[in-house]
Amino acid sequence: MNKRRLGKSDLEVSAIGLGCMGMSTSYGKPRDKHEMINLIHEAVDLGITFFDTAEVYGPFVNEELVGEALKPVRDKVVIATKFGFDTEGNRESPLGGLDSRPEHIRKVVEQSLKRLKTDVIDLYYQHRFDPTIPIEDVAGTVKELIRQGKVRYFGLSEVGTEVIRKAHAIQPITAVQSEYSLWWREPEESILSTLEELEISLVPFSPLGRGFLAGAIKQDTTFEPTDFRNSVPRFSSDNIKANLPLVEIITEFAKAHDATPAQIALAWILAQKPWIVPIPGTTNKLRLKENIGAVDIKLSGDQLVSLEEATKKVQIKGERYSEKTMSMINR
Repeated sequence: MNKRRLGKSDLEVSAIGLGCMGMSTSYGKPRDKHEMINLIHEAVDLGITFFDTAEVYGPFVNEELVGEALKPVRDKVVIATKFGFDTEGNRESPLGGLDSRPEHIRKVVEQSLKRLKTDVIDLYYQHRFDPTIPIEDVAGTVKELIRQGKVRYFGLSEVGTEVIRKAHAIQPITAVQSEYSLWWREPEESILSTLEELEISLVPFSPLGRGFLAGAIKQDTTFEPTDFRNSVPRFSSDNIKANLPLVEIITEFAKAHDATPAQIALAWILAQKPWIVPIPGTTNKLRLKENIGAVDIKLSGDQLVSLEEATKKVQIKGERYSEKTMSMINR
């Protein structure tokens, strides 16, 4: 497995990581715990060393899963988790349950450490920006945790350039997590240039468009009742139909290069910058191996241009989240 360094840290990780959220929540029924532990062990055996979770996934059970699975190999892997939500419902807030108060961060880091069965969190992200708390206070609190040896590095998720710069001035940021893929390219507008300037890595989540770019989702596809894609505008029947030409282009490109659509979508991300580390999620061992295979696909400059020109002609329809979630992100 090829390696990439996160920011200016000493965290050298596999070029592709593993997003673990879907093992416990959001994509239908939680998967069998023992099967998911075996999947994580398989990922380690195949060379993946970067694993992503969060306290809110479940909540809590995904951190517990990741902690149990990785305890035997803790010294060989990098674990990222996140804070920033009021998972216990104790805070009266109009902001969708956000909570990045310093006292809350200090409390929940202890809980995450216990669930992850570790003495230190390698990368600790603020999950969502909380506009009621100055980002400088958040960064300062994480800086304290780093001094105490409870956290190694600081990250942010779904933030704009102003927030990145303010936080980075207090505590250097190692990575910013954001959605980024062939069907969501907004980070290219300003985030990527800012990260490059400050030497911060990008960790794209949903690099396969929540499964859409892998090619298995059609206009008549139905999801389990608890699958959050039921509430995502991009996955309405009409919008799937409108967006399918993007998948068709990627699929044809993949056939010409003896690859799968998912591998081309991931190879495209890897080709953008050497400091980008995507974290596709999966609960399937075959998909896991398929995703890892993207590391070996090297797209030439001409191939990238060809893919860019073809995919940019497709006008993507539908928001990537529900209206409520988008309002939270846009804050």
